Amino acid sequence: MTDQKYNKIDIERIEKSKINDVDFNNIDFGRKFTDHMFYCDFIDGAWQQPKIVPYQAMTIEPSARVFHYGQAVFEGMKAYKDDNGKAFLFRPEDNHKRINISAARLAIPEFPKEYFMKGLATLMDMDKDWIKPGIGNSLYVRPFVFAFEPAISAAPAQAYRFMIICSPAKAYYTGKVRVLFAEKYSRSADGGVGYAKAAGNYAAQFYPTSLAQKKGYQQIIWTDASTHEYLEEAGTMNIFFRINDTLVTAPTSDRILDGITRKSILQLAEDNNIPVEVRRVTVSEIKEAARNGSLKEIFGTGTAAVISPISAFEHSEEVFEIPDASDSYATIFKKKLLDIQHNLAEDKHGWRFEINQPETSR
Repeated sequence: MTDQKYNKIDIERIEKSKINDVDFNNIDFGRKFTDHMFYCDFIDGAWQQPKIVPYQAMTIEPSARVFHYGQAVFEGMKAYKDDNGKAFLFRPEDNHKRINISAARLAIPEFPKEYFMKGLATLMDMDKDWIKPGIGNSLYVRPFVFAFEPAISAAPAQAYRFMIICSPAKAYYTGKVRVLFAEKYSRSADGGVGYAKAAGNYAAQFYPTSLAQKKGYQQIIWTDASTHEYLEEAGTMNIFFRINDTLVTAPTSDRILDGITRKSILQLAEDNNIPVEVRRVTVSEIKEAARNGSLKEIFGTGTAAVISPISAFEHSEEVFEIPDASDSYATIFKKKLLDIQHNLAEDKHGWRFEINQPETSR
């Protein structure tokens, strides 16, 4: 049936929810999806009427340009629910800004902010029962856009589809992560698309990451493509190093994603008077810090993982174990961030966006 409650979005509700078929205590990340999905097509030079429909398969022609030239970008964000039933997104306007930066780099038209924010709020309101309260529970939200024009000439497409799908989630990584410092393969290069959340960035990482996993490592920390001397980011995370009591991370560039969790950690560090250095970080510096005991922690940050402590790294066949820190920054920051996201702490930076009121936008 069609629901006229929400202006400017055509809505078709599912006849029967599948939520009762889901075991929320045992969920593999990204394999179960909520009842509805949002989409909006770009045709004839303009974004058309946005729609929310039951989650379903799509029919796309095999000549769709996305399959041949990789015009696709995405975002990752999470919704949280507090113990009073209020639901929140975390810094969604930053996700809208970033997906448009990514889109521009791949010659994809920008998506209007009004459609993005209203679509998110409406979809979250319709599927709010899928957002479970409690630390560790969340709803992973995946906005993405891809070229679906049926044409195989090597040129930007003239037709695109913007979508939002949602998946209930628990922790992405459990326990500590062991990583390999890259020495041969590269994630990105100057002038490339490393700063964009382009689908191909992740596909290109799968093979070298699989090699690392065969050696017992979960992730690679990528180094610069020119010299492999500078540490930059991991496959799904920005990287922080704690040297003595100083937090160090690489600056963003056209090789490094401007992570929203990364920005939040930098702000929390400032709030808590923790010294921070945003600068290039060399492999040799981190190895020496590990040898002399000044390397206290390494941790990754990202939407899916939030914060993942790293327990060991390998470079040039040399393995460095990182002992547990009694005053772990990773533990402190993760608690502070999760408390803000779950409405258990003051949000003095205005990061929470309440989604129980779909008509409101900011």
